[in-house]
Amino acid sequence: MRIIMLLTCVVLLASCKEDNTKTTIEPKSVSEEMMPKDSIVTIEDGKETLVSKVLEEKSIKDIKAELTSKGFKTFDYVDEKTKDTILMQQYFIAFLKRGLIRNQNEEEANQLQNEHLAHLAKMYELGYADISGPFGDDGNIRGITIYNVPTFEMADSLANADPMVKAGRLEIELHPWWAAKGFSLR
Repeated sequence: MRIIMLLTCVVLLASCKEDNTKTTIEPKSVSEEMMPKDSIVTIEDGKETLVSKVLEEKSIKDIKAELTSKGFKTFDYVDEKTKDTILMQQYFIAFLKRGLIRNQNEEEANQLQNEHLAHLAKMYELGYADISGPFGDDGNIRGITIYNVPTFEMADSLANADPMVKAGRLEIELHPWWAAKGFSLR
């Protein structure tokens, strides 16, 4: 909600100010992957306009204080090469392993799979999970979910609420996992 409000303010400010850096583009001609990360597209009179964002970035200190106030474990270090301060946050990685109860018929298994995917989507939408996915082989470990929650107990509760886990078709193996805050996958 805060992001939407912030983006709305940015768009309003940008539309009030005469800005020679705006570039009008044809509708649907620029995909999100092609857009610079510091830009947004506004639509006015049926035309899309690329506008630079003016966002105030939070400091590492502010982000760390916010995470700590919510119960997350963090630490930071200085990267020797870049001299940047890197904030590390504890996440929880759940390995979804093949469960002992796999005697569901095809219809039941499909229903459980649909409920499993809905559960993972809900975890993502609520901000509790940052990434989920299956492994590409047919091994004992079927997939992973990375939970962005402050405690092991919360991650365990969310992972075990998965319908596939409740049915015994999957089992959870949960571990604390550290990652740099704000870094994305490449």
